[in-house]
Amino acid sequence: MTGAPARDAERHGTVKPTRDELQAAYGRSIPDVIAGDLDVLFVGINPGLYSGATGHHFARPGNRFWRTLAGAGFTDGVLSPLRDAELTGRGLGITNLVARATARADELDPAELRAGAVSLAAKVERFVPRFVAFVGIGAYRTAFERRRAGFGRQSETMGVSVLWVLPNTSGLNAHHQIPDLVAAFADLRTASAR
Repeated sequence: MTGAPARDAERHGTVKPTRDELQAAYGRSIPDVIAGDLDVLFVGINPGLYSGATGHHFARPGNRFWRTLAGAGFTDGVLSPLRDAELTGRGLGITNLVARATARADELDPAELRAGAVSLAAKVERFVPRFVAFVGIGAYRTAFERRRAGFGRQSETMGVSVLWVLPNTSGLNAHHQIPDLVAAFADLRTASAR
């Protein structure tokens, strides 16, 4: 987004893409929020169009990721998605299994998710986070061919990194409400605390 209204919106922590900007975001990727020696690298399924248009993770207003992070004690307050780059200073990072933005995760095919798992493994080998936390069990099951995987700590590791599966924070996920999400993220927070 460009121009004075966009700069003003970013200064206040909100950006609302236009319909044209959302459509133009199809297939875009957004930069990872990553560094070496992270406590937790959160792995989304793929960027939504809102994230593709704004260039920030979990940017759609209905996504509960940022409220859940705060509720679980990972952050002192609810961060705006526009401040996602600040996470590395807290020992946290964000990437995605699949880089391309879509309107819905079900637009991705299983082969794309499995290819994403291979790319993720290379990224994890390079940056070596202590925990790799997947935000979405269905994508994890498909990408790693673990049909019976449950939430929480997994028996497998990725190199030396512990694998953890969390519920999807999308507002479309009616199976898990904020208290459930906060409890699941808080378990990870406890396990990953140094």
